[in-house]
Amino acid sequence: MSTHLDKIDLHIIRLLQKDGRITNLQLSTEVGLSPAPTLERVRKLENNGYIKSYHANVNEEALGFGIKTFIQITVNLNLPDSRNNFIRKISEIDEVVECYHVTGESDFLLKVIVRDMHAFEVLVLEKFSKIEEINHQASMMVISTVKKNAVLPMDAG
Repeated sequence: MSTHLDKIDLHIIRLLQKDGRITNLQLSTEVGLSPAPTLERVRKLENNGYIKSYHANVNEEALGFGIKTFIQITVNLNLPDSRNNFIRKISEIDEVVECYHVTGESDFLLKVIVRDMHAFEVLVLEKFSKIEEINHQASMMVISTVKKNAVLPMDAG
């Protein structure tokens, strides 16, 4: 990702973050270029790793996923290769949709999405309990989402 991004590249990224299904014609109109150079810029952004992929933003609740939880995890550093073993094991659990290695009192922050409390219980008691690298965990249930923005703050200083 050594390519320098100009204002048009940043504008393209901003627009694609808001609507990944925008047509190349609409995109070219928005950025003030003809379709061919716009498509070329999008391809360069993809090839240089600035745009990693395109996804549908689905409604978790409409699909029956009613419980969203953040879980702080502290790993047992006395076990050999505990961090890497934890990462490998947690990566195999589908309900863990995001995992961050963080600073502070915990080592990792997980974002977990499950259908209901029973599914959360199964996750904690049957899956997490088998991960010996977990020394401590603390769960925070999401009551409601106040702000969720998939668009990076490109204009923020």
